[in-house]
Formats: sequence, structure tokens, C-alpha cells
Amino acid sequence: MSEKITVAALQQMKRAGRKIVAVVVYDCQMARIVDRAGVDIVSVGDSVGVNMWGQRSELEVTLDQMLLACKAVRRGVDRALVSCDLPYGPLQEGPKAAVRAAQFLVKEGGAGMLKLDAAAECPDATRAVVETGIPVWAQFGITPHTAGRYVAQSKTVPEIAAELKDQFVLEAEVLEEVGVSLLDFTNSGPVAGPAVTAAVSIPVLGGLGGGTWLDGRVRAVVNAIGYTASALDDTSDRYANVARIALDAIRTYADDVRSGRQVKGK
Repeated sequence: MSEKITVAALQQMKRAGRKIVAVVVYDCQMARIVDRAGVDIVSVGDSVGVNMWGQRSELEVTLDQMLLACKAVRRGVDRALVSCDLPYGPLQEGPKAAVRAAQFLVKEGGAGMLKLDAAAECPDATRAVVETGIPVWAQFGITPHTAGRYVAQSKTVPEIAAELKDQFVLEAEVLEEVGVSLLDFTNSGPVAGPAVTAAVSIPVLGGLGGGTWLDGRVRAVVNAIGYTASALDDTSDRYANVARIALDAIRTYADDVRSGRQVKGK
């Protein structure tokens, strides 16, 4: 087994110009697969609510639900650094609530790092979590939790991000000063993204709106490999379409049962 990934190792990767690979997963089996593939960060995202449990948005996900998912993923990972999302709520309630929730996920869930969504909105609470010794991956930018304030008619998300470049650079610098270990710059775009990446010494990753200008990328495995049912009908760019493979396989299984043929396997 390769050497375990640490926060220090990730920060050294930025200094060395090596891209960081992060994936979002929600269960033990997929965690085992991505860890074997050699990714650097396995992130337990609050998108589990929408992608796995049919909830309407990330805002519905609770701390107990994140604990359940975090435990499952933790059991499947040996090498990568496991990060778990702090669900929306505790950070916004203030430092004491944020620290309680953070310590709960680390102690009970086994997370090696916590991702704090909309961290730039709550620097005091973010600092309080950092001061407990818990490594923090701070999300900022045009996130699912802050997008409403940036909505502008006739402008695309990259255009909005470009106009807010100076603001995002300042937020990144504040978060670095607070002591976070990594940044998750959501919807960075090709203008603000490079500016932020150059402005701070800690790694800057991103998913939505990310690109080669960042220190690495994060993507939900369910989207990357077409695991969700929506992949049956859309045309998104993916590395595979597991949903289509599963649909065809299950149809074949159903045909075997209905035709009286021997079912494969046990």
C-alpha cells in the first residue's frame, strides 16, 4: 500500500506543481474503489442527500446523516485523506455550534478533514474549528448556499465570477489567514481561478467551474461515471455510463427470469 495522504503532503503537492485528485463518494464500496485507484482526497459530500436519498437540496441534510455517510466511507479508505462536509447550519450558528459539530464528525465519523461550505461567510466560526486542531477545507465562491445573491440576468456564472475576482482573492486570503488547510473554490472560472490560486500558498481545488488553472479538481463519482438515473437520458461529458450498463444488465436478468433461463451467479 502506498503511503497515506496527509494535509502536509497535499500542501507539498501544490509547491511541487503536482495536481491533487479529489472525488466525492457516499458509500464504503465506492470508497474502496476510488482509494484503490489512487485518488488523494475522498470527500463525503452533503450532495449525498440529493444524489442518494432523494432530498431536494443540500440544505436538507442533517449532521446525523453526514455521520452515517462518513462512517461508511471511512471504512472503505486506507490511503487517501477522508474529508467530510459539515452540513449547512452549525457553522452559520456561530463558533460554539460549529466546534461541537466538527468534533462530533471527527470523533464519531473518523474524518481526517472537514469541508466547511460557505466558510468565507463565517470566518470566526471557521477559525474556531481550525483552532481545535481539525484540518479544514474551506469552500467559497458561487456555492449552492450562496448562489442566490450572485444571480444576475443575462450574465453567465463565469462572467459573474470574473467580475468578483478581487472579492474572491480577498476571501481566499482571509481564509488562509484564518488557518484553513485547503480551499474549495466553487465556480472559479478562468479569470478568478488563476488569480486566487496564485494569491495563496495553500492548495486551491474546485469542482463546478473548475479547470486546469487550479491546484486540483474534485468531482462527484456518481457524475463522473454516470451512476445516477439521470445519466440514462442526458448528454453530459462523463468517463463512463454505469447507469446505462446497469439498466441493460437488469433488463437481461429480468428476461432470464421470465424466460425460465438459469440466472447467473448465486
